[in-house]
Amino acid sequence: MKRKFWLTAVLFVLPSATGATSIDDQLRKLDPEERARQVCVMKGIDTIRRDGKLPKADRLKTSITGRAVFTGTQVSTKGGAVRAKSHWYKLSFKCDVSPDQMKALSFTYDIGKEIPEDKWEDLGLWR
Repeated sequence: MKRKFWLTAVLFVLPSATGATSIDDQLRKLDPEERARQVCVMKGIDTIRRDGKLPKADRLKTSITGRAVFTGTQVSTKGGAVRAKSHWYKLSFKCDVSPDQMKALSFTYDIGKEIPEDKWEDLGLWR
């Protein structure tokens, strides 16, 4: 069974554990900043689901009200968003990544208020 994850601008298809090589290949094609964002998006969705705060989280955007900051081994933002059950919520997070930006090592976050649907278009959000 294939699961699809839409990330900032890249679609990763995760077929199984054997598909890890193709994901790594796709990540290596990205510049370091985008690669760090992508691994943080994947880690973030997984962490938020597992913590039970938004178990149906399925999308995460790193920059809706301000650009996420990339320092080489960390991506952080106060202007992100996470979607669950067709509702978007404000999100701030810090995500530590490996020196090669191929793996997210930690993801800490705060989920804020729900973003009203009448603001979605201006923020680049969707149902």
